[in-house]
Amino acid sequence: MLSLALAGKPNAGKSTFYRAATMADVDVGNYPFTTIDPNRGVTHARTRCPCLDREERCGNCEGGVRYVPVELLDVAGLVPGAHEGRGLGNQFLDELTDADAILAVVDAAGETNDEGEPVEVGTYDPVEEADFVEAELEQWLAGIIEGNWESVVRKSRSPDFDIDDALTEMLTGFGATEYDVAASLRAVPYAEDPQQWTDEDRERLARDVRERTKPIVLVANKTDVAPDGNLERLNEEDKPVIPTTADGERALRTAAESGAVEYLPGDDDFDITGEISDAQRQGLETIRSVMAAHGGTGIQRAIDTVVYDVLDMVTAYPVQNETKWTDGTGDVLPDAFLLPRGSTPKDLAYAVHSDIGDGYLHAVDGRSNRRIAEDYELEEGDVIKVVSTAK
Repeated sequence: MLSLALAGKPNAGKSTFYRAATMADVDVGNYPFTTIDPNRGVTHARTRCPCLDREERCGNCEGGVRYVPVELLDVAGLVPGAHEGRGLGNQFLDELTDADAILAVVDAAGETNDEGEPVEVGTYDPVEEADFVEAELEQWLAGIIEGNWESVVRKSRSPDFDIDDALTEMLTGFGATEYDVAASLRAVPYAEDPQQWTDEDRERLARDVRERTKPIVLVANKTDVAPDGNLERLNEEDKPVIPTTADGERALRTAAESGAVEYLPGDDDFDITGEISDAQRQGLETIRSVMAAHGGTGIQRAIDTVVYDVLDMVTAYPVQNETKWTDGTGDVLPDAFLLPRGSTPKDLAYAVHSDIGDGYLHAVDGRSNRRIAEDYELEEGDVIKVVSTAK
């Protein structure tokens, strides 16, 4: 499953975002390091269900809105110097190793300082946080490279030493693939002799590997109480910025569960459908005004931006019956898989099960009912029958 991690200083709203996105019960408090042990849960990317192209809905979506599972990780807050072990820094950074991308949660209201301690709204400049997670990650990775460099130098004395192999072995432990490391080594100039490398060389490599393996989207949380100008200045950053109100999303999902409102995560509005008090109505209308200004609460948009725009994934639907779009039990479009753009039907087969991938014979397009080439690149919403020797 695709894995996203929430990162940021304490009290920026990571755990509230996590609760809103997963509806899991976790500790949320107005003090540093509310989260000690990492929380792992399941959230969802939102997309259009292929069943909208047929007369009836599949039963596995919400009126044509499909939610595809994604892992969400919420770890301890980050403080300045985390890469040197301050706070829970090393624990935090270690937990990010397997994340495919990072949602860096920023306190857009400026009501917490760089240590995550409460201050008056607008006192702290959220732009100071914009590059915070990125810098800590890159310095942490540079430290790992530097800490292992003596080992690389010792290996270089061997006649069959290959610096590319040595660096690949080191960096794949960070969550980078061999392809990622190879791409970084092509992009970054370096000396073949590791003894000639400088700190700047190692930092340059760390920066490139981080950019390839841990892309970052800024989540401008607490946008409902952010002073004028904060969002505008955050939007000047060179990475995607999503204004959010995690408290508002949590309130809407809770109200929807109770039947008080009709709302689907990612909607830009909601309908009040149940009996509520005047105070509740006032609170909901406040949330509605924020949604009107920003096109929603931002929680779902942040997840979708990472999944579909930054990581460039597509959603594919494997079926056993290409005409009815069903599995072996008659369930319509039962499964949805997120795959990198450029993936083939055989990649989908392996995503379903390694045995099905090993036994792959060919695939059939569920819309045209025609066999498709093995090098066909899957597109968003493809319905695919995989024919394999495996059952």
